[in-house]
Amino acid sequence: MRRGVVATLVSATGFGLMPVFASYAYGTGMSVTTLLMVRFAIAAAVFLAWLGLRGRLGRPTRRQWATLALLGGGMYAAQSLLYFTAVQRIAPALAVLLLYLYPGLVSVLSALVDRTRIGWTVAGPILVSLAGLALVVGRLDTGLDVPGVLAAVGAAVAYACYIVLGSRVSAALSPAVTTAYLAMFATGSFALLGLVSGGLDLGFAAPGWGWAAAVALVSTVLAISLFFVGATALGPVRASILSMLEPVVAVLASWLLLGGTLSWAQLAGGAVVLAGAVWGILASAPRERLTADSDVPADRRGSSSARSRS
Repeated sequence: MRRGVVATLVSATGFGLMPVFASYAYGTGMSVTTLLMVRFAIAAAVFLAWLGLRGRLGRPTRRQWATLALLGGGMYAAQSLLYFTAVQRIAPALAVLLLYLYPGLVSVLSALVDRTRIGWTVAGPILVSLAGLALVVGRLDTGLDVPGVLAAVGAAVAYACYIVLGSRVSAALSPAVTTAYLAMFATGSFALLGLVSGGLDLGFAAPGWGWAAAVALVSTVLAISLFFVGATALGPVRASILSMLEPVVAVLASWLLLGGTLSWAQLAGGAVVLAGAVWGILASAPRERLTADSDVPADRRGSSSARSRS
């Protein structure tokens, strides 16, 4: 139990530091597309090498390859692009708080896909999160970057869609294998996007490689791997709730390292958004998962594979 708690909290810390690392990378002249391509290329190489050495690469079917291409090269890449664009345009702390609209959205989308009644336990989390969103954003005529805010909200929507679809089609593969191939396809998407748009430029300052490596190794490989450890030991619901440390780390790290500040109203709104997120996590998971046997392997827990974040 203690091992799972520590692993999950360290994972959340890694995810929380990601917008800070990204901000430093942008400061070296690195574009969003370049950063994401380098990030996913490093992460895919590490995951695939590790799985290959252990003989656990698996043999996805054609249908699974197509699904992985859609999830990784499409939805996962789109979510990452929107989130990292938001981090570039608005305060990183604000971006990560807005991203946490996704648990409430997952509750609603799951109910719609499963054609179940949208009761208070489904509508409640999203209403609470939207109330928090109103406080976080405040008045849009006060100099707030509207495209950046929309990018962060779009990232939450894309992530919710990714989770709902991914939890239904990737259950046959282990989370580690799924993550490795998602990163591989995301690398291809950003390489193609960079070539087509001209946004792929390796002429940034040398320290950019270090910050990109930090995003890839600390905030992707390490953070995702430790979340798998935590989800296996604690169950995905408990692990997801403990992962609420992520936005706290992001806010504190942004304040300490980047000098970014949020108003008291925005901090209060962030707390409301996170309250809605916790409610959404509890509402979207079967009640028995709260007491799930810790011996159940991670690749049998549908929601644990969804943590291939940002």
